[in-house]
Amino acid sequence: MGVSRSVPATHGRQPSPRDPSYEFGFARDLRSRHSPDELMALFRRFNTGDDHIDQLMRRTCLRALARRCGDGLRVAPNVGLKHAETFEIGDGVVIGEQVVIQGRFDGACVIGDKVWIGAQAFLDARDVIVGDNVGWGPGAKLLGSKHSGEPIEEPIIATDLVIARTVIEDDADIGVNAVILPGVTIGRGAIVGAGAVVTHDVPAYAKVAGAPAHIIGYREPNPAPQEGVRA
Repeated sequence: MGVSRSVPATHGRQPSPRDPSYEFGFARDLRSRHSPDELMALFRRFNTGDDHIDQLMRRTCLRALARRCGDGLRVAPNVGLKHAETFEIGDGVVIGEQVVIQGRFDGACVIGDKVWIGAQAFLDARDVIVGDNVGWGPGAKLLGSKHSGEPIEEPIIATDLVIARTVIEDDADIGVNAVILPGVTIGRGAIVGAGAVVTHDVPAYAKVAGAPAHIIGYREPNPAPQEGVRA
């Protein structure tokens, strides 16, 4: 086994920076002048670079679009957003490069304070709540909907879409390339291992791994550990 070392966390320990007041006024002005489609077109215009103006414009366009957007948002280049007008974003959120967050016109996407979303993640955010201080690993995916598959005579893609609220509670950590299926709740402080496929609720402070995911332990003493139980 290779040598490892421990270093202090960065994003999780830093206080959320406060944005200058002119950014909020700029966002209000953009919202008053432009439709959501026009704001998304403006967002895309500044979506490939990473200098100060690019970052400012991405942040301001998203603030103009969203239901709520806190201070200290960082949006990396090449991010894809759909129905951002349904988003509620807390303070100190980081959205990594090539992340896709897909909302729905009548849906709700809540992202809490100090959430870090790694590169190339995908969130089917039609009805999703991500709590505070959640780490979302690169390439991890959340599915918020599925086709009913009925009637059987129809192609599955033509059957009704079933949307189920998916919840990631505060302080949880989602590993690289994990998959969270619709309607699942990940409990507070739980760890979802890399590549896990989560089909059922995960208890608070549990550690899960595998496909389908199962409980492999807990982060704190539990009165009845259930190792091997499907999650």
